[in-house]
Amino acid sequence: MTYAPIIKEIARGAKGARPLDVAAAAALFGDILDGKVPDLELGAILIALRVKSESLHELLGFKQAMDARTAQVAVPPGPRCVVLPTYNGARRQPNLMPLVALLLAREGVPVLIQGRHDFESRVSPFELLSALGLERAADAVAASAQLAEHRLACIGVEQLLPGLDRLLALRTRFGLRGSGHIMAKLLDPARGRSVRVVAVTHPEYLERMDAFLRADAGPAMLLRGTEGEIYANPRRCPTLAVYEHGEGRIAVEGEEGGAPPLAGLPDNPSIADNVRLIQAVLAGEQPVPGPIQAQVAALAALAKAP
Repeated sequence: MTYAPIIKEIARGAKGARPLDVAAAAALFGDILDGKVPDLELGAILIALRVKSESLHELLGFKQAMDARTAQVAVPPGPRCVVLPTYNGARRQPNLMPLVALLLAREGVPVLIQGRHDFESRVSPFELLSALGLERAADAVAASAQLAEHRLACIGVEQLLPGLDRLLALRTRFGLRGSGHIMAKLLDPARGRSVRVVAVTHPEYLERMDAFLRADAGPAMLLRGTEGEIYANPRRCPTLAVYEHGEGRIAVEGEEGGAPPLAGLPDNPSIADNVRLIQAVLAGEQPVPGPIQAQVAALAALAKAP
């Protein structure tokens, strides 16, 4: 593929750039994932996409490229597998992503946690998961075995799609995120048997992801995440939208007002404190926060739907 014509189209600035069609976007992202794009052209493409933002057709094309290359995890018979991406980690609040996963698994819903962590200023979700007894699987086969035995598995993105892992690693070199970080949340390691949870940080991405999830048509939940993670903020429940068969609806209405600290959910907890909090909730010694309870119920219903 010759990249200069593509750069010429997408790098005209936020107002002058023209989007790629689905086929061209799929071919381009496939080359990026396969490591075929030279460094100079790759940098130009990533910055151009960052400036102009990805169009719906480009997102659909990028997803096609990922689907063709992503290792698949076998889901045991029964409910669909809820796929939880984790790419941020906690900054101030306790990370309750593992609590969502454990509560779903308790309901008989298989859960696959997939992700990557490279933020020195945040607590690694994988260290938290390890402290809870959930280690990363060595590969998709091992993750399949974890799901079959425990209804819960964890795997690094480097095992599912190495090219995406390499793309995400460029954040520390560029100093900013790019298209790879958007697409990582849409990764589907259990196509046809998954419910993806898509958490966005910035409000403008809600509209973009809403359009994508309708066009993509797979079962999914969309919400504004907590510090970039997929769990509903226990201080103020965000709107939880769910998608099936190309249609979306509001499963849980968002709460209005502020988000003051809650008793029993301390700021800046250590990993040990975070583990004790999750274990206390699972043991019934502390109530499940209302937004988490609503999120788990909505995801369980989606996973168990015919």
